[in-house]
Amino acid sequence: MRKIHCINAISKYGTNLLTEDYALTDDVNEAEGILVRSASLHEMQFPASLLAIARAGAGVNNIPLDACAQEGIVVFNTPGANANGVKELVIAGMMLASRDIIGGIEWCKANKEDANISKSVEKSKKAFAGTEIKGKKLGVIGLGAIGAEVANVAVSLGMEVYGYDPFISVNAAWMLSRSVKHIGNLDTIFQECDFITVHVPAMESTKGMINKAALDQMKDGVVVMNFARDTLVNDDDMAEALKSGKVKKYVTDFPNPKSSNMEGAIVIPHLGASTEESEDNCAKMAVLEIMDYLENGNIKNSVNYPACDMGVCKTASRVAVMHLNVPNMIGQITGTLAAGGINISDMTNKSRDKYAYTLMDLENIPDEMTVQKLNAIQGVLRVRVIQ
Repeated sequence: MRKIHCINAISKYGTNLLTEDYALTDDVNEAEGILVRSASLHEMQFPASLLAIARAGAGVNNIPLDACAQEGIVVFNTPGANANGVKELVIAGMMLASRDIIGGIEWCKANKEDANISKSVEKSKKAFAGTEIKGKKLGVIGLGAIGAEVANVAVSLGMEVYGYDPFISVNAAWMLSRSVKHIGNLDTIFQECDFITVHVPAMESTKGMINKAALDQMKDGVVVMNFARDTLVNDDDMAEALKSGKVKKYVTDFPNPKSSNMEGAIVIPHLGASTEESEDNCAKMAVLEIMDYLENGNIKNSVNYPACDMGVCKTASRVAVMHLNVPNMIGQITGTLAAGGINISDMTNKSRDKYAYTLMDLENIPDEMTVQKLNAIQGVLRVRVIQ
């Protein structure tokens, strides 16, 4: 019986996919898999039994990825499962920024006791007049699952859409409307667009990418939207740009002490993926990923190990070896199996940065001594026998 521990509340639409071979446990120390949403795992001591962590969401800042990789723990996320929910909120944010809907609503609340409000509104509504988004230029930075959906719906709304992503995947490119102009230089987005939305992961190369240098290039009165990661925008530089009028509105899904006090900012309480549908979709994808890995050794949507899929094992056994991406590892692994009289019928080896993954279908079941020898190879992090 495989044990799964849920650190956050996980949608039953996901956990109901677990078969009779699985059981949910409250004791993390006996878990082979962890399902998590937003809880931080950085201070957590992982049990030796733990093989995989699945994050029901796209961001994995709450998980120590390298520490997990060193312990042979695969970390999964669920890219695209919440894309529609985030896309819809981005479009809502753009509407709120282009027309002062919030100001108009607040005016109505403040004047609710006015018996002549229906007449008063005709004189006051000019203060909340805005602009339409049709015909305006939208710059989408990052054309992954969410960015591509935002770009496509903006095209259908009559916007001129510029997309920037030097690492766009083939799948994402196929999903993108042919009307989206693929831009090779980020400066073009900054200089040309009336609305700019950011959809990239938080990495050293992207943290603070919307800073003074970027803001100075933008059109006066630009609208900047951040529904990706808090750290992508330099808050101090954004506050100054709002104060000077360079930026008309800053729409962010990440409240913090600085963004919440910016005049001209529309701050949303991290609602991007907070829909019933998104939570259900993320849970289902996370559970299926973790089950496929535990049962078959296949890796899909991992953020610290390479993708690898050999389907269902149809031989005597399957062995998965997680190791450092260094020379002669394959030779040592296959040599150890050969020395134990074990024949390999099929295998694949994939690498990702400094880590690699070797998956082998065998015509025999390796004995304990052979497994120990595999584990003893310098650079091997974990060996699993999947039968």
